[in-house]
Formats: sequence, structure tokens, C-alpha cells
Amino acid sequence: MPTIVISKDVAYPAAALVSVFWLNLFQTVNVATARKRAGISYPQLYAEKAEVAASKNAAIFNCAQRAHQNTLEYLPTIITGTLITSLRYPTFAAVACGTWVACRFLFTIGYSSGDPDKRHKLGGSVIGSATWITIIGASTWTAIELVRAL
Repeated sequence: MPTIVISKDVAYPAAALVSVFWLNLFQTVNVATARKRAGISYPQLYAEKAEVAASKNAAIFNCAQRAHQNTLEYLPTIITGTLITSLRYPTFAAVACGTWVACRFLFTIGYSSGDPDKRHKLGGSVIGSATWITIIGASTWTAIELVRAL
């Protein structure tokens, strides 16, 4: 039965994955602050069209909320892909995950301006998406290598 030897380099992807917690905290606080400014009560997920038309803060809240939800949509792939890739390529996995997290901060800052087009302007959207695809490819390749080694 093959065994997996975990190298000391696994610390790097671990640190990169911990940065995801800080991204989530940043986005959670960002949404809560925008919600309070817009006066949108729980459990309302988004401001209604009439609220957005009447208040720039409601538009900002919707953008902040969407940025956070979009990040949550990516997380299963990012976390799983980083973990799988780190089995063979821990440094690469860490760099890819860390890059994606940094891009999501930029994406969130741009999107939370209230102008949805600004999510692309700081580079977070394009580079982050390319990094996501890279993590998918790297984890797929790692899985293939592991299966071939059986």
C-alpha cells in the first residue's frame, strides 16, 4: 500500500489556506458595515430595486453582498484544489491559493464601490479567475499522478 509522506513544505499551503479565513472575515465585516449603512434588515439577502434606486448605500450593500457570495461559490474548489495540489506541489499550491486570496481582496474592494464594473478594474477578477483555473488543473494533474503511482 502506498504511503504519503508529508513534507515540511506543507506549512506554506497551510498558511495560504488560513489566509482564506481572513478574506472571509474581511468580506463578512464589509457586508455587515454596508448592510448597516443601507438600513437593510435581516433576513433580507439583497436590497430591493426600489431601495437601490433610492439609496447609493443600498447599491453598495448589494455589491458587497454579491462579492462575498461569489467568493463562497469558489471556496470548495479553492480549498480542495489547494489541499490536493499540496500533496505533490506544496509551494506551488501555496502560491496559487495566496494569489487567489489577494485577488479576491482586490475584487471585493472594487466591487464594493457600488459600481459592479470596478470588480474587474484592480485585476482581481481576471487574475483570480486564471488562478482558479490553474488550481483546478494542478489538482487534476496531481490526482492523475497519484493514481498512476498505484
